[in-house]
Parts: sequence; C-alpha cells; structure tokens
Amino acid sequence: MATDLIKVEIIERQTVKPSSPTPHPLRTLQLSVFDQMIPSHAYFPTILFYAANNNINGSGGGAASTDMAATRMKEGDYCQHLIQSLAKTLTHFYPLAGRFSKGHDIIQCTDDGAEFVTARVKCSLSQIFERPDLEMLTGLVPAIGQPDADGVATRLPLLAVQANLFECGGMAIGLNFSHRAVDGTTSSALISCWAKTALDDRDDDQIPFMVPKFDAASYFPPLDFLNSSQPSPPNVEGIKYITKRFVFDASRIATLQSHLSSATAPHAPTRVLVVSALIWKCAMEASSKSSNIPLGSRSSSFRMSMDLRRRFEPPVPQNLGGNVVAHLLVIATPSLLKGQEESDDETIDLKDLVAKLRKGLEQQKEAYPTKLPFDSIKAWQWGQECKKLTGNVDMYHLCSGSWCRFPFYEANFGWGKPAWVSIPSIGLKDLVISIDTRDGKGIEAMLSVSEEIMEHFESNPELLKYASVNPRVM
Repeated sequence: MATDLIKVEIIERQTVKPSSPTPHPLRTLQLSVFDQMIPSHAYFPTILFYAANNNINGSGGGAASTDMAATRMKEGDYCQHLIQSLAKTLTHFYPLAGRFSKGHDIIQCTDDGAEFVTARVKCSLSQIFERPDLEMLTGLVPAIGQPDADGVATRLPLLAVQANLFECGGMAIGLNFSHRAVDGTTSSALISCWAKTALDDRDDDQIPFMVPKFDAASYFPPLDFLNSSQPSPPNVEGIKYITKRFVFDASRIATLQSHLSSATAPHAPTRVLVVSALIWKCAMEASSKSSNIPLGSRSSSFRMSMDLRRRFEPPVPQNLGGNVVAHLLVIATPSLLKGQEESDDETIDLKDLVAKLRKGLEQQKEAYPTKLPFDSIKAWQWGQECKKLTGNVDMYHLCSGSWCRFPFYEANFGWGKPAWVSIPSIGLKDLVISIDTRDGKGIEAMLSVSEEIMEHFESNPELLKYASVNPRVM
C-alpha cells in the first residue's frame, strides 16, 4: 500500500491512571539484572487490527454508520470502553503506569499513568490489508519522546496506546512497551488481561492467572555497576534499514520441516527453527552479494531470545513479570559452505545449517545458568560475551525474536478477535521478528535489513519456494 493513501489525524491525547491507587509497599520496584541489561531507550510496538463486523458488545453490527453523529458516538464508546478497562488492568500491571528513576534501576510506581492517544485514520482496513506497508504502519503506534542528552527518560511513559479509528468502522490498537520494563511474555499477558477485562469487566475470576508477579529482582539480583542511564547509540553508519514482511503458511512450513528432518534426530525441527534457519541462510547469502565479500570467507552469528521462566531449578513463578529472557548465540563458520564446481556461486547447505542451529541452541540452553540462587554476575558476563561477538565487524550477524505462541489472536475486547496482528517497520539493523499467522500454524516474519541486502534477500529462489513476499492479509 502506498503511504499517500493513509492519513492519521490525532484527535486526543490523555493519561490513563490505574483505577485503584498502587499500595505504598509496591510503589518502588527494583529492576532485576535481566531488566538492567536492556537499554532504557528500547521500546517495542505491537498492532492489533479489528474488522468492522461486531459492535462493542460483540453481538453483530456492520459498517460504520453514515450518520456522523452516530459514528462519533460509536467511536467514543469504543475508546471509552478501552480507557476504562485499561485503567482497571493497570491496577494489576502497575509498573507500566510508573516512570523510571534517574538511574533507570528503579521504577517509581506512583501511578503517573499510561499514555492513550485517539486517532482517526482516513482510509479503510481493506486498503491496508491489500499489501501492507510496514513503514506506513508506524503512524498507528504512539510515538515515544526522546530522552535527554544524558539518556535520562524519567518523564517518558512505559506504556503508550493508540486507538486508531478507520473510515470503514474498523479499529487498530497500537501499543508501545518499554522493553526495560517488560518482555514479550509480560506484554502479551497485559493484552490478554486487558481484553478479558474489557470483554466482561463484571467477571474477575479468570484475571488473576494472567497477572504477573513483579518481584523478579528477588530471584535475579540487580548489579550496582549497571545502575546507570544509557543514552541511545547513534547510527554512525548512516544507513537506512527497511522492514519487509514474509509469510510462511502452514503447508509450506510442513514441507520444509519434512525436507529438513534428519534420521539421526529424535524429533522433526520446529517450525520456528526451520523458518529461522532459512531466513538466516538467505540473509547471509544476500549480505555476501551486497558487500561483494565471498560467502566462504567469513563466519556469521544468529542470536535468538529464550524465555527462561520454565527452566529454573527450583522453579520460579511462571507469571514472573519484567524481563526473564536470555540471548543464545550460534556461530556458523565457513566450513558449512558448499562450493559448486560448475558455478562461481557459493551456497549454504540448509540441512547442515539446521543441524548446526539446533545443536547450538540446545548446547547453549544447557550451559546457561538456571540454578537458584541465581548468579547475576555470570549472567551479565554471558551477555557481555554475546555483545562482544556480535560486535565483530568481520562477521555477519542476525538477531531474532519469536513472538510465536503468544495469544494475540485471542484478544477480544468486545468486538471480536483480531483480523491481523503485526508490527510496524522496525528500522533496526539485521533483525527479524516472527509472529503466528491467524490460524496459529503459519509464521509471519518481519525482517529489517539494509536496502542493498533486502534487494538480494527478497529475490532468493529458495526463500520464494516457501515464503510469500508481503501477501494480502486474509
């Protein structure tokens, strides 16, 4: 979709505070060592799209009324419903209504509130769904202000929401979360809890199981020398990174899994693993072509996030809030390359790469410190080693985040489940985010790389055998 087809008009900005004051014993939240290792300026967006096929009670309805007064009243009902239910939800997710202390090592949970923006979008959802432009989608997510020159962001909200009202009567809820405050698991829990509250705010019986326990610092102690503000790193390269969407449907993933299954492995590789390996392979090849560096002359790294909540001994609460995530790093050496005798091209054997990635991730999972009491120094050293490796300019690096299995498509606020869940353009170097398709079986991969790498990546015949490049939604 061309960006000139959409115009976002901000109607109102307001602050949503928790409906009940946060108790005084909970008003100071110490960050854990995992939180501390996330830059204070890092935010991550999510957008949930809802078609205009249900009214606010989920009992029918159709397109937006042609009567403008009725349309405004309906829009007001939608937004008021979201605001009231968000206020109730924030009583359980109170850190996201707080602000960072000056050193960013503490969240002051003093009910400053989340930012809520109401916007009118002058196009229909069908125009966006025809061929989504991820750069254009950035207007559907509330922008976060910049920290001061010294990196202090004590006035910035940790959660910002934008309710986007389309001409067709559809809606998109854009969210922006502080990554230093929460990870994907905790942010997904907030969306689920918020939707449950909005759908039936008279029934609180099912809410507690979704509510995080915000005391991760008692399990993963913070480190004093990490308690300092972290200014945003400048883009010294001056390179523009573009994000494109690649969709792997269930049948093609099954074919890929079958092709990559090994007689020596007890289980077929997971769908996330095979898609990750294919994207990594194609990205390495594209980087080689765009830089004119022979594929066989340098190594490459693949970094993947791992949720640790189910891995500790003794167990930690599964609803532990904040960041409980580690990064695993696998290195592919030139020995994985296969030269073709009758061609100047070099390629990577995908089966070998899958085996390398699978084995490497399992070894890293076993090696990562998951015993309690937790060794925060060891975890920090692990992170530093990972950072050092990914800082090697003589290698190609790809970072991956998987949001698969998060229940985004179950988030019914009272007008049905999402028609589509996505993210806007990431604009970061060599990063891929994976999200389930609506049926929960396919994968949508949003890849952010330089324009030069993307040109080669999206034309790779092996990729196109399994993925569709930005197809129509639904």
